[in-house]
Amino acid sequence: MNSEKRHIGFNKPYLTGKETDYILESVKTRKISGDGLFTKKCNEFFEKRFGFNKVLLTTSCTDALEMAAILINTEPGDEVIAPAYTFVSSVNAFVLRGAKIVFCDSEKNTPNIDVNKIEELITPKTKAIVVVHYAGMAADMDPLMKLAEKYNLFVIEDAAHSIDSYYKGKPLGSIGHIAAFSFHETKNVISGEGGMIVINDDRFSKRAEIIREKGTNRSAFFRGEVDKYGWVDIGSSFLPSDIIAAFLYAQLENLDDIQNKRKEIWNYYYENLKSLSDKNFFRYPEIPSYATNNAHMFYIECNNLTERNSLIDYLKENGIYAVFHYLSLDKSPYYKDKHDGREMQNADRYTDCLLRLPMYYELSREDLDYVILHFNKFFNREIER
Repeated sequence: MNSEKRHIGFNKPYLTGKETDYILESVKTRKISGDGLFTKKCNEFFEKRFGFNKVLLTTSCTDALEMAAILINTEPGDEVIAPAYTFVSSVNAFVLRGAKIVFCDSEKNTPNIDVNKIEELITPKTKAIVVVHYAGMAADMDPLMKLAEKYNLFVIEDAAHSIDSYYKGKPLGSIGHIAAFSFHETKNVISGEGGMIVINDDRFSKRAEIIREKGTNRSAFFRGEVDKYGWVDIGSSFLPSDIIAAFLYAQLENLDDIQNKRKEIWNYYYENLKSLSDKNFFRYPEIPSYATNNAHMFYIECNNLTERNSLIDYLKENGIYAVFHYLSLDKSPYYKDKHDGREMQNADRYTDCLLRLPMYYELSREDLDYVILHFNKFFNREIER
């Protein structure tokens, strides 16, 4: 094995080759604002491929979540239950509408929200549950949806990681009332920045169009449903340019190829680092029986913070950029004084111990072998100390 020093970044955006062709095609239509030719093509792809009820492209997953918060009429005094171990957008959208966030711990075996701990957090003020499918692995949705039905709550799926992943055969993003996806450059399919809101509850469909168009009924006007359009609700500019959609469509056309390559890389990591996991140097991802793996990321759980930091430093010295992920939001500078003080034992463990390995389409077999080689060198070095 060639051990000559390499430089392996954490992420590298993958281009299929058609992105600039489709951008040029979009420009030639002279309709490069939102809802142009490629926006429609993307919408049709998602509705046909995954059976989503209604999809609307947005400028980001964050904006899709902010739309969701408006759609369910989040107001001051409302409470929203969400995982402590997630990105700030999952909850900031609801804080912006005045809601109080009630954090729930992760499961012991996955970073996903522990559904068994949700019911005890529900009060008469609870309006919604935000569920994040971490690394594209489904949270346990059946009992969660039963809780939502029992207490008349909305379920928002933060499916930022979750394109082409499933729960008991159902596409993630199709189960809750509303879902949000990301096409940021670190995701499986990308448009640089970009996102999508999925509406699974028909009562939100027409209003979602209005909110996305700055609170106007402009979309209905262009369909000939009204003779003029005006300001009818609150909203903002959540609609992306058709140029962004053109880039995304080139990715969607190659979704199966992208997914197959990412799964191949994921499996190679899994098979070739397993001997170290078996020796308890770290824990492997645990994929529940009801979930699928879309190879969004490959992560491990180190035994403690000190060891994880040492591993990060060692890999970086050898040109390999592996990174940690979220910091528990209940302990964030902004929210720690607003949190009720409950300990998030599992979320804190993932904060301290989770490590993500380089994961992108163009990782070569030589790159992977180089990462694996240095994992082995690090842990053999630890044994010798």
